[in-house]
Amino acid sequence: MQMARPGGRGERSGGGTRRAGVARLRARRGARQSPAGAAARVERDMAHLLGAERLHLEFPTRVVFDEVTLGIDEGDRIGVVGRNGDGKSTLLKLLAGRLEPDGGRVTRRRGIRIGMLDQADVVDPGKTVAESVVGGIAEHVWAGDAKVRDVIAGLLADVPWHAHIAALSGGQRRRAGLAALLVGDWDVVFLDEPTNHLDVEGIAWLARHLKGRWASDAGALVVVTHDRWFLDEVCTGTWEVHDGIVEPFEGGYAAYVLQRVERDRMAAASEAKRQNLMRKELAWLRRGAPARTSKPKFRIEAANQLIGNEPPVRNPVELNRLAVSRLGRDVVDLLDVSVVYPVVDAAAGAPAEHMVLHGVEWRIAPGERTGILGVNGAGKSTLLGLVTGAVQPTTGRVKRGKTVKIATLSQELAELAEWADERVSAVVAEQRSAYRVGQGSKAVELTPGQLLERLGFTSSQLSTPVKNLSGGQKRRLQLLLILLQEPNVLILDEPTNDLDTDMLAAIEDLLDSWPGTLLVVSHDRYLIERVTDRQFAILDGHLRDLPRGVDQYLELRRQQADAARPADSGRPGFETPAVRTPQPEPAAPTLTGAERRTAEKELSSIDRRLDKLAAEVARLHERLAVHDQSDYAGLAVLGDGLQQLEASVAELETRWLEVSEAIEG
Repeated sequence: MQMARPGGRGERSGGGTRRAGVARLRARRGARQSPAGAAARVERDMAHLLGAERLHLEFPTRVVFDEVTLGIDEGDRIGVVGRNGDGKSTLLKLLAGRLEPDGGRVTRRRGIRIGMLDQADVVDPGKTVAESVVGGIAEHVWAGDAKVRDVIAGLLADVPWHAHIAALSGGQRRRAGLAALLVGDWDVVFLDEPTNHLDVEGIAWLARHLKGRWASDAGALVVVTHDRWFLDEVCTGTWEVHDGIVEPFEGGYAAYVLQRVERDRMAAASEAKRQNLMRKELAWLRRGAPARTSKPKFRIEAANQLIGNEPPVRNPVELNRLAVSRLGRDVVDLLDVSVVYPVVDAAAGAPAEHMVLHGVEWRIAPGERTGILGVNGAGKSTLLGLVTGAVQPTTGRVKRGKTVKIATLSQELAELAEWADERVSAVVAEQRSAYRVGQGSKAVELTPGQLLERLGFTSSQLSTPVKNLSGGQKRRLQLLLILLQEPNVLILDEPTNDLDTDMLAAIEDLLDSWPGTLLVVSHDRYLIERVTDRQFAILDGHLRDLPRGVDQYLELRRQQADAARPADSGRPGFETPAVRTPQPEPAAPTLTGAERRTAEKELSSIDRRLDKLAAEVARLHERLAVHDQSDYAGLAVLGDGLQQLEASVAELETRWLEVSEAIEG
């Protein structure tokens, strides 16, 4: 039975229930960690592996890092986040010794072994997969190493072992490079976007491998990735790269988000107080020219300091709801649809048929938000083609509503090819001279330039030719052009490519308020659980509903692998699992009917109490923000009350997780 605490869409999806609850619990614990606790962590007896002192790096057009100091100790598992172009990959290259800073230095412990996977790393195309991964080591030697077997099974189960690298696809080459790195012994591993070209199962395997690669107080990992589920699963610390600095946070992605929100809230409260001072100062200064020259100079200097310290506004990422075409009750119905493709039987050398989809029955409802899961080649693109009309069924029929207007955000960015030499602002201006954003009295009319700025483009980027944009900028422009067509059915095919975590959060916020029907195909588990309400999987040509979401999909894939796994892979002492997933957790005891009903009632009660406490916490935060900051006694009372409320929330969340797991078990 699906049970989830009300909240974001990721919490409502069955597969994300437990993960969302655990993430919230970790986040709160990370945010509540006191300075004394953080200091205790630093004082633990952990060996220092490498450090950076006052790093300075400049490119011709900007300063990338200025006076950056940080360190990596044994046991660190660090995720690096930040906007595209802010220097995440550059930071890894500096720490790994692949790039020398203009100022400062990087120190490394004597004898330290550093391994790195760069986005630009390529495997020698003249070698075979076996030569690239294990080199000239005899097969009976590497096959006896459990770690090597695990890496090969996890990343290369579907890659021909003796094929040449040149014959592989780009994704297979990337996985071969990752496997070649992971079979080695390293004290520090740097990974730059390791989840690219991995499916949901591959990402789950990689997370399990990295978590078990070293003892908890040994080795170190620094990873740049936009996969937020992976960050939360693997990392115990987060570095945010922005504005030439590196800001550390405790915990994984969920804890980082909560701490960042708290930081921004405190900064907003401080800024509100400072703005009040600014108004008072400027009002005093504006009483006339004689006053400005005759009053004490320190008053003028104080006002100038307040104005001079005004922090720059960070690149805004905002796009309110755009219009959509009216959608009737009928969207798209797939009625007993099968799709068969002609192939050539290699053994017989004769034409044959390959059934991709079989007996698919799917009635898409207005406003439906669905995620599609499946391994590469399972038929996801074929299924989407049936919805859009690009693929015709071999048997069965597809029925479309008269008002349906479908748009697809594809992986290839093909929509931008015809505008490659056009300026960004000109591309949007060609669609319409003005755009109306929002609804009712809150609706505003924006120029193309203003609309682009709301989606994260700076003024200087508006005159940039489309062909010179970064991958993330092209993806944002592509999405904007699609939304301006006012579709009522939106299909997203791997939409997270080339987007940083901030932009992903902004896109998800936009999709939250988008009123049409949404179909998503993605290997990004966080995105799937965040923006969709239900998930389907394509398994053996059939479309299967997943009430428990991604977790259920991984279990089904594991069962398929266990049923189909051969007794011997053909390599001495080596057994290849066909699916790359974490080991299943111990099953919880099954509840009786009466026990389940009692647990469901308790869960509903906890939900209501948590909502009430959340409202009280919000009110107390507002009181703290406007309270006189010089009234230390009053602030202490409010702080004690806030601490008690948060302790109550933590206890209830822990109990909510226990009850929810018992029901799901």
